[in-house]
Amino acid sequence: MIVNARMYSVTPSVGVLWNRLLDNIVQASGGNHEVLDYPPPQPLGPLWARDDKAAVFMCGLPYSLGERDDGIVVAPVPWPEAYGGKPVYWSYLVVPADSGHRSVSDTFGGRLALTTNESQSGFYAALHTLMEFEGREPLYAELVGPTITVLENVKAVAEGRADLAPIDSYGFDLLARHAPELIERVRVIGRTEKTPIPMLACSGEPSVGLRDAFLEAHNDPVNGRLMDELLLDRFVVPDPETYAPYPARRARVNAHWSTHRLSETENEALAPDYG
Repeated sequence: MIVNARMYSVTPSVGVLWNRLLDNIVQASGGNHEVLDYPPPQPLGPLWARDDKAAVFMCGLPYSLGERDDGIVVAPVPWPEAYGGKPVYWSYLVVPADSGHRSVSDTFGGRLALTTNESQSGFYAALHTLMEFEGREPLYAELVGPTITVLENVKAVAEGRADLAPIDSYGFDLLARHAPELIERVRVIGRTEKTPIPMLACSGEPSVGLRDAFLEAHNDPVNGRLMDELLLDRFVVPDPETYAPYPARRARVNAHWSTHRLSETENEALAPDYG
C-alpha cells in the first residue's frame, strides 16, 4: 500500500519535507506502507485510480464523483490565520505582478492558464467564478495548459505566458514560504469561495493505525517541525458529506460552459469534463 503527497509537493524541496513526514507517520503507525515517489509531470489521475492507496492526497472533486471505492483517512488543517483552523481552501486568482490588471475583468481578452479538468482549485473553481460574467464572451483569447501542477500554473503567469490563473491557496502559501522569489512575480487580485481541502484518501476502508498516526503527528517534536515548514497545524477526520456539493457545482459549471464561450480558440485538453 502506498502513501503520497504529490499534490502538495510544490517544489522538490517541499517534496522532501512531505516524504520525511509521511515516512515518520508510517513508522509510527506500525505499518509497512511505501512512501511512493511520483514526481511531475506524471498525471494525477492514474495515481488516484490506484487500488493500493493507504493515504494519497486527492482532490475533493474526483473523490466526490464516487467513481471508485475510496475512503478518507484524514485532511490537513493549515495553520495560517486565513484558514480559520478548518480543513478548507480556495483558489487565489493571480496576475503578473508588473501588469496593470486590478480585477478579473481586466484580464478578459487575454490568456487564462488552467491545470486539468480533474481539478477543483486549478480548473472548476475558476470556471464557476467566471460564470458571473455572462454576456461578455468569449472571455479569453486563449486557454494556456494543461499546466498539471500548482508550480507550473504560477510560472505561466510569472513568465508572462498567461494573464490570469487560479492557484490552490495552500499550494500558493507553500510556494510563498519556500519559493518567495517566484511568488513575488505574481499578484493576487481575487479569490474563489472556500471549499473542503483535498484529503488523504485510501482504497476501501482506512487503516485505523495509520489514521491515528496522522492525528497524533503534531504532538511529536520532530514531526511538529516538519509540519511547521509545511504550514500544517494538524490533521483531522473530515465529514465526507462536506465534499458532497462538488458534483452539483460541477454540473452547473458544465451546463453553463456548454452554451457559452470561455475562449476564442479551442483547447480540447482544457474542455470541461461533461462525462
